[in-house]
Amino acid sequence: MESESGGEVNAEAKPLAGLLVVDFSQFLSGPSAALRLADLGARVIKIERPETGDICRHLYTSNVIMNGESSVFHAINRNKESFAVDLKNEDDKAQVWELIRRADVVMHNYRPGVMERLGFDYASVKAQNSNVVYGEISGYGTEGPWRDKPGQDLLLQSVSGLTWLSGNADAGPVPMGLSIVDMLAGAHLAQGLLACLVRRGRSGAGGLVQVSMLESAFDFQFETITTFFNDGGALPQRTQHNNAHAYLGAPYGIYQTRNSFLALAMGSIPKLGQLLGCEPLLSYPEPAQAFTQRDEIKSILAEHLKTDTTEAWLAILEPADIWCANVLSWDRLLAHEGFAVLDMVQEVTMADGYRYRTTRCPIRFDGELLTSPIGSPQLGQDNAAILAEIATFQPARHDA
Repeated sequence: MESESGGEVNAEAKPLAGLLVVDFSQFLSGPSAALRLADLGARVIKIERPETGDICRHLYTSNVIMNGESSVFHAINRNKESFAVDLKNEDDKAQVWELIRRADVVMHNYRPGVMERLGFDYASVKAQNSNVVYGEISGYGTEGPWRDKPGQDLLLQSVSGLTWLSGNADAGPVPMGLSIVDMLAGAHLAQGLLACLVRRGRSGAGGLVQVSMLESAFDFQFETITTFFNDGGALPQRTQHNNAHAYLGAPYGIYQTRNSFLALAMGSIPKLGQLLGCEPLLSYPEPAQAFTQRDEIKSILAEHLKTDTTEAWLAILEPADIWCANVLSWDRLLAHEGFAVLDMVQEVTMADGYRYRTTRCPIRFDGELLTSPIGSPQLGQDNAAILAEIATFQPARHDA
């Protein structure tokens, strides 16, 4: 869909155009933050190991391989450059330092202590680039008994309490089917980096932006944890039937119909009973019953909704302004006009000509889309160009 001003933002007009990001991160959390900065116009140089590169190129559990590498790598590393260097080699490190001295942002998602051993920790980088904005993601923070544990998404979902919010009451802990904590931490790091860049633009002061996956997982649950704090410490209780939110009453959930599924959000139980022709629901006139008797209400509703199709129920509920929705799979979603009008899919091309479809940045700028035709980099594909560029650098000023 074209915007009122014509469609897509020119690369030079993007808000972060002209900024350089040196990105040491790998796998998902850090690269997702760097992707957002790249989509906003920053130049992102991805520092990778020779031969193996980012572990996400090959060691992801997806069995979908695109152009010889993981589909997830291609999705999350488009629009970046790859500089393959051995960080234990002094000549290679010297080349990286040339980039760092000119960088606006330096970032990583190594475990605490790794960047110190490599010599690219915040203190060392700041000594060479005093107004740098430095970002880091850890699994569990830089202190405490968990600081050295692996920051892996399923593990963070598990220790943070998140798995007790999905699924029905008797299902046991249920993780989300996405690497949600990785993505949240990446989003939080991007927010922090952008805020620090704004401060630097005003005062000249850079800074250290730190995010942990555990803190991001807690923040994600701010609604439910706040309820826990103010509910006498009572643990969340999922419903036995059609659970979708441990703290919300009936009818909140997803229900099977004669031909597919229907999602229902908050609503009056008696009104639903009248609209759906479900007389037993009229026996629950008090709003409090939607919470105190939610399992039996949901059970009645679940059986009733199986008697007709999703389309039939939507035709009744939507005109009455009941919050409801069809439950779409990706194939049905992508075929729908409601999705097509967003123009959410873009095609990108790698340096070797390999093309693939993926999502675009979800942000619009001045009404226009933020897109880029550049696919993910092959390992080390930009070494020659970056080294030639470094050779033209004047001696860098080492800020005190």
